[in-house]
This record gives sequence, C-alpha cells and structure tokens, in this order.
Amino acid sequence: MSEETGSSTSAREVFIPLLNEGTRVLRPARAIACGGRRFRLLKPDDYDPDDEQWEFPPGSEIECRVEVFAGREVLVAQACED
Repeated sequence: MSEETGSSTSAREVFIPLLNEGTRVLRPARAIACGGRRFRLLKPDDYDPDDEQWEFPPGSEIECRVEVFAGREVLVAQACED
C-alpha cells in the first residue's frame, strides 16, 4: 500500500509550484495536515522528478496559503516560516 493510499482518508488537496516551466504552473498533490497551516506532502504513485521539478518534493513539510487559482480558492504550498 502506498503512502498516498494509506493516508487518503485524512489527506487534503494542495497545489505545488513547479520549477523551470517558463510560466507559473501549479500541480495538485495530496498532503496530510500537521496542524495550523502546515502539511506534509505525500508521494503520488506516478511522481517522476525527472519529468517535473516540484518546488517542494514529496515528504516535505510545507505551509499553505489560500489563493484564487482557475476561479476557485485553493491551498498553495510555500516554505515554512519558523
């Protein structure tokens, strides 16, 4: 059972900025809430770091901010403020 599948009941959708795309691209991903605005990114079964470079790779702890993207409010990953 993958980490994604095993934790899917408590996972939330967040959006991860992709690097080196030439324009702003956000990739939907699943993450587990760690408290407050913090989440830990899950690794999807089809994750391929050679195909696309996530700003925060799976397993990273991130904070999220709410942004309007494609006409709806979404959680977008950003670096944790300590």
